[in-house]
Amino acid sequence: MRTLDLVEFVSLDGVMQALAGPDGDFPYPGWGNRYPVAVEEDPGSQTFAGTSAYLFGRRTYEEMAAFWPSQPDDNPMAASLNAAQKYVVSSTITEASWDPTTVITGDVANSIAALKAEGHGAIVVLGSGQLARFLLSAGLVDGLTLFVHPLLLGTGMRLFGELPELRRLQLTSCRTSELGSLVLNYTFGDTEPR
Repeated sequence: MRTLDLVEFVSLDGVMQALAGPDGDFPYPGWGNRYPVAVEEDPGSQTFAGTSAYLFGRRTYEEMAAFWPSQPDDNPMAASLNAAQKYVVSSTITEASWDPTTVITGDVANSIAALKAEGHGAIVVLGSGQLARFLLSAGLVDGLTLFVHPLLLGTGMRLFGELPELRRLQLTSCRTSELGSLVLNYTFGDTEPR
């Protein structure tokens, strides 16, 4: 059985929007570009280790597919992303250009639960805010890696939204980058009613 892990990059006030570039009229596009060293300094991150597949929302998938296939394999992130099985949740695309990719439609929760039940390793979600909030709400997430960058944006889409029940997490590791980013790894504990 595989785990489902979220890997998210957020400001200290929880904003994840426009991390690497423009997004509508968001006033701080590319705010995360100053902090790539946080990822480079984190060899224990779930981003690569033990990842058997990646899962994306449509918008994040399209952004990633436009960039990563042309990157050289001596870049560890490119090598991992380009070789691994990818899944994209979408109601609007039927074919994916970034091989190997499978499009998930219909009953997303059951489809993802079935993916978790087969194979080994981790299915990793990168970004994909709307999908991440859905997976958290559905109780499908097993682990969470947060790269928390030291700035307050004050506006923008945040990672966490309403949840149907209280969720407890257990901190498994914590590191700090040279620019002050925190790398926090959590696993999820039992759920409790409100």
